Amino acid sequence: MSKTHIKGKVWKFGDDINTDIIIWGKYKYSILDLKELSKHAMEAISPGFAEKISSGDIIVAGKNFGCGSSREHAPLVLKYAGVGAVVAKFFARIFYRNAFAVGLPVIECPELFDKSKEGDEFEIDLEKGVILNLNNNESFKIKPMPSFLLDILKEGSLVEHFKKHGGF
Repeated sequence: MSKTHIKGKVWKFGDDINTDIIIWGKYKYSILDLKELSKHAMEAISPGFAEKISSGDIIVAGKNFGCGSSREHAPLVLKYAGVGAVVAKFFARIFYRNAFAVGLPVIECPELFDKSKEGDEFEIDLEKGVILNLNNNESFKIKPMPSFLLDILKEGSLVEHFKKHGGF
């Protein structure tokens, strides 16, 4: 899979998943290595989450995912844990921006939460703007990503994009 085509199993979480649920502050300040820190992703509401997921798996959430603090560590630990994308009804704005900056695809699709279940297998095409549920062949239209965001995701992060191109 490329960085614009994501395929994985669905993990569902509800509304108002804040950055302290994504990664507890008690770990953020004591563990500096992101690979080690990512082992605690979503631990507050899903103990062992990081050990259960496979690379490319997809979080499907309700409204206001990533609310709370502006820590970049929240999207970073999800990316380092292997999450391929997060799809939510809507995101807290700072989390949305931070996710793209660190190279984690985030997609708003309000109807998906109610029409999916944990364990479904999804395929996401960011360029075409389509999410396909491989379990029942149901597809969902999403806004295709603007090319500048796709470029950032393809490079892996905003910093890597800047390094490669010497600017934006």
